[in-house]
Amino acid sequence: MPGQGYQWDARDYREWSSQQKKWGRELLARLHLEGNEHVLDIGCGDGLVTAELAARLPRGRVLGIDISPHMISLARETFPPEEYPNLSWEVMDAREMTFRESFHVAFSNAVLHWIPEQQAVLEGVWRALKPGGRVHFEMGGRGNAARVAMAMISVMGRPRWNGYFRDFRAPYTFWDRDEYLGMLIDAGFQPLRVELVPKDMVHRGREGLAAWIRTTWLPFTQRIPEGERESFIGEIVDGYLAESPPDEEGLVHVEAVRLEVEAVKP
Repeated sequence: MPGQGYQWDARDYREWSSQQKKWGRELLARLHLEGNEHVLDIGCGDGLVTAELAARLPRGRVLGIDISPHMISLARETFPPEEYPNLSWEVMDAREMTFRESFHVAFSNAVLHWIPEQQAVLEGVWRALKPGGRVHFEMGGRGNAARVAMAMISVMGRPRWNGYFRDFRAPYTFWDRDEYLGMLIDAGFQPLRVELVPKDMVHRGREGLAAWIRTTWLPFTQRIPEGERESFIGEIVDGYLAESPPDEEGLVHVEAVRLEVEAVKP
């Protein structure tokens, strides 16, 4: 989408989201397309993966939606309609989709864990798909980036920072396989594959880890006054690297868990 109600720096995200795009391309590789499908990309972000999807649909079209106006603005600027005629963009909340049997495929990469109201999303997707339409989702799953979360919680509890987190509720929901399977069935889908997949998330040293936290952990970092955010992020990075130091090439590894979902609308 990504996440709701936060001020995304779309260009900063584009520069430091290579891992998310890698996962998106892996998801694309599992799509079996004839080239004439209509596809909905939920949470398209800066649009790079969406444009790669559109390139595989010379007789089809893709609509990318995202709740962030900054992301959609950058996508429109980067992929203008005169150069990408089968690609369009819209600012939209995935919980409030009103499409009716408009798409053959619903695609979403590294986004849906941002939305606790997942049943509303799935019901909207069911309405948006034509009969026989397919779901291909990838998102954070149960246990995702657990060591980073532990480092963050430790820093949040320190006297300098804990006042900013009173009444704070974590915005992410990392479902397990059975939870998501049940939601798919309740929404009317026939599940084909729902699987938790461990993956190695790799960052370019301390700078890369800090940039990932800065560009994607906004619900935490944006509680901190702007002038102090780098210090807050630095303490998180220090805590993580103390337990999980870089490898011999200077790369930092994060143990990610991804929930991969494939389903069909009967």
